[in-house]
Amino acid sequence: MIDLKSMALTMPEVVGHPNRTAFHGVLTMVDVPSQRAPSGAKGHLVVLAKKAAEAALPSLLGMALDYSPTLDRHDVRRKVGVITRAEIVGRDLELGGYLYARDFPEIVEEIGKGRRGGERKSLSSSSEIVREASTLRAGAGRGMSDEWVEGYRLRTSLRAAAERIRHLTIALRKSSGGNRAATVELAAIRAEACMATAGIAGLGLSYEITNVKLADPNAEVWMLEKVTFTGAAILRRDKAAYRDTWIELSS
Repeated sequence: MIDLKSMALTMPEVVGHPNRTAFHGVLTMVDVPSQRAPSGAKGHLVVLAKKAAEAALPSLLGMALDYSPTLDRHDVRRKVGVITRAEIVGRDLELGGYLYARDFPEIVEEIGKGRRGGERKSLSSSSEIVREASTLRAGAGRGMSDEWVEGYRLRTSLRAAAERIRHLTIALRKSSGGNRAATVELAAIRAEACMATAGIAGLGLSYEITNVKLADPNAEVWMLEKVTFTGAAILRRDKAAYRDTWIELSS
């Protein structure tokens, strides 16, 4: 069952417009802890509550999409596109819009070269990757079907995800000692990580938010109960606080 919340700006269609190339992607996840601490979160992992994201969808429409030449951070002086659609599908906050293709051909080319999500690695260490490859080769040698191989990969990914969720749930329980909601005066929180993560390829997305209300400012993991979106950025997935974000050109 898919839970869908959607908003969009109606844009007049102009066939063959030289400065308008459509894009779509996943900006972030709701009710899911970030894998890295976002910039401006003072070292805390964050969880964007679904209710907060739904309420903030209108603030995302019409906001700019920017990038830095090194694709590792936000740069508000390089606005390369505009967001015209935002929707929550399951736990993904998806968006779409237009890139200024003639003004910034290099970023359109870079996005066009990539694949959705890059080369994802859901296992937690290189030794696990080697062990998985060995098991898959052994299965193939015994004549196992493609369905068996895909099932093994899925079970391995689910185990890794379940272990991470367990650890984060424990951290949330330990840090939720009181209900001390507060509006935090921050210049901005940007879903870009301070340091890159090795082994993560491809391009992703990062949000910028302000007017942040937290469930508990003293919690180890910040629960974001109210936000206002002020923009988004294209960046390398190894620099994204949420590694499963992505962007691609629309056909």
